[in-house]
Amino acid sequence: MEYTLYIAVIFLTYIMIKRMVPTKGVQTISTAKLKNELKDKKKQFIDVRTPNEFKGNKIKEFKNVPLHQLKQKAEKEINKEKEVVVICQSGMRSQQACKQLKKLGYDQVTNVKGGMNAWR
Repeated sequence: MEYTLYIAVIFLTYIMIKRMVPTKGVQTISTAKLKNELKDKKKQFIDVRTPNEFKGNKIKEFKNVPLHQLKQKAEKEINKEKEVVVICQSGMRSQQACKQLKKLGYDQVTNVKGGMNAWR
């Protein structure tokens, strides 16, 4: 019984660490730096929050592609030739989105650290 509990704790710890460690090849920027990059036509800005969250508080340059729809919509709505800057509420969902985009073959992916919570 103790052995099974020990294995479960190790497994859960591994999962938590894996979720928090940045994905290889994903850049991170602050919201302060983001403000200077919003006019860059070589970049596309994706907000992975739910539509209700997006309606409540958004940055006009960002397009809403909810995280749960990212795989289905990515190929049609996100250009692989441009850098993708991803934001969410806190930076956790956008980190997951960045991992998904890397797996889908997007080379230039950037996560906004702190998300909308850090936006002022």
